[in-house]
Amino acid sequence: MLLNMEGALVARDQVGIQDFVLLDSITSETAFLDNLKKRFNENLIYTYIGTLLVSVNPYKELGIYTKKQMENYMGVNFFELPPHIYALADNAYHTMLTEMNNHFILISGESGAGKTEASKRILQFYAVSCPSTSLLDRARDRMLVSNPVLEAFGNAKTLKNDNSSRFGKYMDIQFNREGEAVGGHILSYLLEKSRVVYQNHGERNFHIFYQLVEGGEEETLRLLGLERNCQHYCYLVQGGTLNTVNYKNDWKTMIRPYLFGIIGSILHLGNVQFEADSKGYAHPLTACCILLQLLGVHVQVLQEALTFKKIEAKTEEVLSPFSVDHAIYARDALTKALYDRTFTWLVNKINESLENKDSTKKTVIGLLDIYGFEVFYVNSFEQFCINYCNEKLQQLFIQLTLKSEQEEYEAEDIEWEPVQFFNNRIICDLVEQRHSGIISILDEECMRPGEATDLTFLERLEERLGNHPHFVTHRLADQKTRKTMDRGDFRLLHYAGEVTYCVVMHQAKNSIVKHCFPPTEADSKKRPETVATQFKSSLMGLTKILTAKEPWYVRCLKSNEDKQPGRFDHVLVRHQVKYLGLMEHLRVRRAGFAYRRRYEVFLHRYKPLCPATWPHWRGVPADGVERILKHLGYSEDEYKMGRTKIFIRHPRTLFAIEDAYEICKHELAAKIQAKYKGYKVKGEYRKKKEAATKIETCWRGVQARKEREKRAWAVKVIKKFIKGYMTRHQAATTDNSEYLTFVRHNYLTRLKDHLPKTVLDKSTWLTPPPVVKEASEMLRKLHMRLMVRKYVRGITAAQKTQLQLKGLTSELFKGKKDSYPQSVSRPFVDTRLSEQDINMRVLQMIRHERIKYSIPVVKYDRNGFKPRPRQLILTQTAAYLVEEAKMKQRIEYRSLKGDRSVSGSLSSGLMGLKGWRHGDLVLQCDHLFEAVTKLCVVANKRNIVKVVQGSIKFDIQPGKEGFVDFGSGQEAMAYKAKNGHLMVVSASLWCGCCRC
Repeated sequence: MLLNMEGALVARDQVGIQDFVLLDSITSETAFLDNLKKRFNENLIYTYIGTLLVSVNPYKELGIYTKKQMENYMGVNFFELPPHIYALADNAYHTMLTEMNNHFILISGESGAGKTEASKRILQFYAVSCPSTSLLDRARDRMLVSNPVLEAFGNAKTLKNDNSSRFGKYMDIQFNREGEAVGGHILSYLLEKSRVVYQNHGERNFHIFYQLVEGGEEETLRLLGLERNCQHYCYLVQGGTLNTVNYKNDWKTMIRPYLFGIIGSILHLGNVQFEADSKGYAHPLTACCILLQLLGVHVQVLQEALTFKKIEAKTEEVLSPFSVDHAIYARDALTKALYDRTFTWLVNKINESLENKDSTKKTVIGLLDIYGFEVFYVNSFEQFCINYCNEKLQQLFIQLTLKSEQEEYEAEDIEWEPVQFFNNRIICDLVEQRHSGIISILDEECMRPGEATDLTFLERLEERLGNHPHFVTHRLADQKTRKTMDRGDFRLLHYAGEVTYCVVMHQAKNSIVKHCFPPTEADSKKRPETVATQFKSSLMGLTKILTAKEPWYVRCLKSNEDKQPGRFDHVLVRHQVKYLGLMEHLRVRRAGFAYRRRYEVFLHRYKPLCPATWPHWRGVPADGVERILKHLGYSEDEYKMGRTKIFIRHPRTLFAIEDAYEICKHELAAKIQAKYKGYKVKGEYRKKKEAATKIETCWRGVQARKEREKRAWAVKVIKKFIKGYMTRHQAATTDNSEYLTFVRHNYLTRLKDHLPKTVLDKSTWLTPPPVVKEASEMLRKLHMRLMVRKYVRGITAAQKTQLQLKGLTSELFKGKKDSYPQSVSRPFVDTRLSEQDINMRVLQMIRHERIKYSIPVVKYDRNGFKPRPRQLILTQTAAYLVEEAKMKQRIEYRSLKGDRSVSGSLSSGLMGLKGWRHGDLVLQCDHLFEAVTKLCVVANKRNIVKVVQGSIKFDIQPGKEGFVDFGSGQEAMAYKAKNGHLMVVSASLWCGCCRC
């Protein structure tokens, strides 16, 4: 693999050093951290240690993961561009294609450091960079879609991370010979099952539970017997109610709805409570009907599983009742086993969808997203397993790194120098060794008969491991150490430092769950494995898988605990650098030679440093390289000549060569530039001088001729203008034609900026000079027509109808009624009564006639003039007078008459309908103009309205007449006067079809 470090050399003085291998001091943590911080402050979160990538979580979006960035890193040498996760992914991919072997990328770091995000970025890069077909796109899409599903079931909110992976994941991406992604496979490790039944304060259960409760459809929740409130479920409220995750948005990514029955069952199972009977035996307190229906378990079977424990007798096994504490333990054990098997089933189903059954040879790139070293205030069984995993990976990491270095040295015939480093095999043996390791002792305690407790387990550890240099307990420790430990603690000295573990619940978390599921035939033939043993076996298998592949590493660091952008916590980062073994890795990489390069490439870059090799070297590249180094004065102990590469021991030697190259490069460039510029400038100067002389001569002649012509033209124009002004009132001649044209043009220009804006504006038209007076009038009329046309075109259908009605009202009442001018600005409405205001019986009676208009009115009796509230309804064929549910009068439009002249005050709201066979109707309404206009339009009769002045008479009944007198007063009223007439105080109106 070709490594190009020159980019790092050029940029080292700009923003730190891009590769820690080039640090002068490889033992100084301070120099290491200072370089990290310098780059972090400039938003450069990636730095190399050889081919290892160090990533510092910035907790903000940097815009460095675009498709353009992906294209920049496709197919380039590893160090050619600034450090980036895309560079590592691309180099692993092309090395795999070139050498046709398998690779893996190990992503490690503590929770919240960005491991899951790094894994996603690598998958996205391969999704864009790999060749694409419809079949391959489907496989690639399944890999991408599997991520959110696994995150839902395997991730949870913790104190350090809102989306913390609570399981280890190893994914193989399979490629064919053409580099196309054709399939994949996922392995999972140590799912944190205990989180299902218990969460620390400030933490939450797995995402899937909240996604189901908060984002599930109502029908789904109903079928599962769930409520949309997480506070109703014991397994979801132990860590508090603080929620910083939007689970509703993640619900759409969920598939396999039949899994939700199991998730719902777990929530119901968590709400099952127990009470003790008189003998102290446990009985379920909570009704379990919905739970049993979802689980498909018989009531008696469930009760036995939760309230009875198996006791081995001499000849048979018998069931003994549980206590309440034992029943709760059995319930939680069943829950954890159920969720664990569900998660395993889900991983298997994803693997089935990713499986490629093509038998042709494939190569793989594995992605290992594994938990980092964990040190909490209280460290339990989970931290013990996680830290054991990190010990094994650290051991593998050192072995593979040393192996890679040693193989390269042997291939180049360079003497291998032993590297001093801490071998953590002693710690791995302490944990995993058969019969005498911590895991074996824990398994023995879990499996032996009798009442084994966590404290008896601690006693066994003290008996068997008391003399081990990396193990100590409270009883075995000295006086000073005891002050930092509790009596139930033991402490291991890991490669990353000391970690104190609390033995409480170690046996419970490690034990096999019994009676939750029926044993298989295979289980009955062998001793069941505990959780720790299963994890140990899985880890051994993973180690075997990784050993067969070429390694690449991504080490993720948290910049601070509070997830604050731009803040670099030295203490926290130093702690992570220590337990991730970064300084150890740097020492291994720098144990021999800091820099190695092929002779051809080294010679091509640095040949200007020696006169013998510049500008061309005709001999063997290795000889040319040696001539350069001797010319620079380096001794043989500072470098070694391999078979194909030059090896330089110290970074300072390489920096000095690079500095000399930079100086030489500038000197050569300056010499070449000076010679070339002198030659070119002299020639250009001569040409420019000759050209300038010719141009100056021609230009002065042209300018003089133009000036003369310009003055002659100006004299003629001024003469014509003066003569035209003097003869401006005469008929058009050659003397004044240009002046008059100027006058017309000037007027039209000014008129353009002073045109009237509205139709009613008739005063802003500019006064025209005599020569354009006729044209000005024509323009004024044209402009008026244009404004009218625009106004008419801008009128809507509703406005047009309103204007037509107002026009009819004007014909009927303009100049005849005093209050008409005040009514013009008030628009008419379609009706004054809605269908809800009209009685249902009335609507049924006139259901065949369409209601055109309706209004509330007051009817005056014909004899006593008593006011009666009524509703006047105009339909297509007749006018109706309605009293609540009664139809009082119906007058067809064809019977309306307008042959009588009437007189009355013109400000009253009275009107009379003339045409009813029993006599005229006297009505009063608040919207007289609107009602009469609507009546004329609906009846299609415009000549039935007559407006006259004076007292009027009307027919009380055939042959009997009544009178309406009008007067004025302080307030409007209508009453029966002493003379028997209807007295209306204020203006009133009488229509041809009615009297008002």
